[in-house]
Amino acid sequence: MIFTEKQLADIRDAISTSEKETSGEIRVHLEKSCRGNLLDRAAYIFKTLKMHETAEKNGVLFYLAYKDKKFAILGDSSINDMVPPNFWDEIRDKMQNHFKNSEFFEGLTEGILMAGEALKEYFPYQSDDKNELSNEVSVEKL
Repeated sequence: MIFTEKQLADIRDAISTSEKETSGEIRVHLEKSCRGNLLDRAAYIFKTLKMHETAEKNGVLFYLAYKDKKFAILGDSSINDMVPPNFWDEIRDKMQNHFKNSEFFEGLTEGILMAGEALKEYFPYQSDDKNELSNEVSVEKL
């Protein structure tokens, strides 16, 4: 495993912190290696985690294949309909800079916090907001 238990807890905390600012739902999925096309695999995981079933269609998946040093940020349809085409670029670039230096924890947590900050403009937190998806990090079953 690429992260310690403490780091996994800190990633969950970053998700919780981000979701306090937005009604968006953030998940993280980790795999050692990506099987097949990166975006196809991320889309498959998105569906497997039932992220497409949120009420506002505003789920975000951070998919990381750490051995391959590949990752994707995938937003649901409502996000993609509302944000500019380059919405994820700054977050992707920041994460990529960390990942190039094998700073996976730092890159992932920074990306999660940046996503929460960016999403609050389009999907602000509502007082009746429910946490529809688990904040637990999902990990490939080996």
